[in-house]
Amino acid sequence: MPVDDVLLDAEERMEKAVTHLADEYRGVRTGRASSGLVEHMKVEYYGSPTPLNQLANIGTPEPQLIVIKPYDPGCLKDIEKAILTSDLGITPQNDGKVIRLVIPPLSEERRKQLIHHAKELAEQAKISIRNVRRDANKVLDQEKKDRTIPEDEMYRGKDEVQELTNQYETKVQEHLTKKSGEIMQI
Repeated sequence: MPVDDVLLDAEERMEKAVTHLADEYRGVRTGRASSGLVEHMKVEYYGSPTPLNQLANIGTPEPQLIVIKPYDPGCLKDIEKAILTSDLGITPQNDGKVIRLVIPPLSEERRKQLIHHAKELAEQAKISIRNVRRDANKVLDQEKKDRTIPEDEMYRGKDEVQELTNQYETKVQEHLTKKSGEIMQI
């Protein structure tokens, strides 16, 4: 496998790790209402777990309010149950047509817990990126061993893989800093 292909594959996989982190962060609660808190929540609908965003319109008309309007009013109870059993810690208000979620301000202790959780997610993303680096370096070592690439190409490839690793770890750190700022904002 040519060095450029190894680098392209590594970059693609590192990008997926950062994208996954961004998706995970959408579900981490901040002081503001966000549809991302509930849109991927699984609702038991006709016996199968279905993402909430496939069952309802989700809106945030006010900074502290999420409104969920199901396409089928018959699934209001199922949505309400899913919210109650989630770890959001928010009690839904069901008026028979829509479900309202009032987002209370976060306590200092809860903010610290959420930041700790955000740091854990960032660390998992960094571990994924480092695993990609390890895999790419193994491929480069094997290519050199098989004599399909010269030694200087292998070292150039390893240097570029390390540069990619540093670049994507910086992106993870930027996401963490941004999310921590959102969580601490009152």
